[in-house]
Amino acid sequence: MTKNILFIADYFVNDVLGGGELNNEELIFILKEKGYHVKKIQSHFVDEAFIKRNREYNFIIANFVNLSEACKKVLQDTKYVIYEHDHKYLKNRNPAAFDNFEAPKGAIINYEFYKGARAILCQSGFHSDIVRKNLQLDSIVNLAGNLWTQETLKFIREISKIEKTDKVSIMSSPIPHKNTSMAIEYCNLKNKEYELIPTLPYKQFLRRLGANHKLIFFPGTPETLSRIVVEARMMNMGTITNNIVGAIHEDWFKLKGEPLIDLMELKREEIPKLVLKHFHE
Repeated sequence: MTKNILFIADYFVNDVLGGGELNNEELIFILKEKGYHVKKIQSHFVDEAFIKRNREYNFIIANFVNLSEACKKVLQDTKYVIYEHDHKYLKNRNPAAFDNFEAPKGAIINYEFYKGARAILCQSGFHSDIVRKNLQLDSIVNLAGNLWTQETLKFIREISKIEKTDKVSIMSSPIPHKNTSMAIEYCNLKNKEYELIPTLPYKQFLRRLGANHKLIFFPGTPETLSRIVVEARMMNMGTITNNIVGAIHEDWFKLKGEPLIDLMELKREEIPKLVLKHFHE
């Protein structure tokens, strides 16, 4: 197997500091530590000639909204996996719009691109089940977790030990499907004192979030895993959320604090192995 990997995504951490981008960056770091030569390229810079020049590479495709249809077709003649962070097989990107999360055939897009992948790597069993219902492919894999840097996990371990306030934390987000307003409404109804956690540099955000005893979060679209919910559990917080959060369906969700941090440290070895396995087959 070649040790050369091309990692294609719409954005990387230098462009957007999102959960998917943080996860991807750590995967790239770990693969490089293992001796792989990983090149990053944003999807809108990829053209057919680029793929053909590099067809001997193994490709990891993360978010690919800006990847052209022509490029998707050429990639089907290469070895690639799709590291799925949401629902790009649906026109509306929201399976919650359909009964039992199952879309009609007319709402499915990118089917041949998913079919051509050596694996469709999902964040949780909940996520995997939704993808399977809609694509009915055998190549769907549950990674059952995410990746955090060792430095971040050490920082989260420190926060897990601090005494919590009686307040609950709510993520203050302008993104409609993060449903900040519903979390506020819930707290007002239940007479809970809450703190709105604004967008901050990552460690500051975690410190503010982890100072309180619970996270309240009611997303409006299915969360493939939900890093914020897992981070809250790692920081020894309780969580009140709904049943469309992927993490809550995992066997390990009963853990919190240091036992969950220990598990996520193991994922740093387990997840890259699962990714690489599909290039050997």
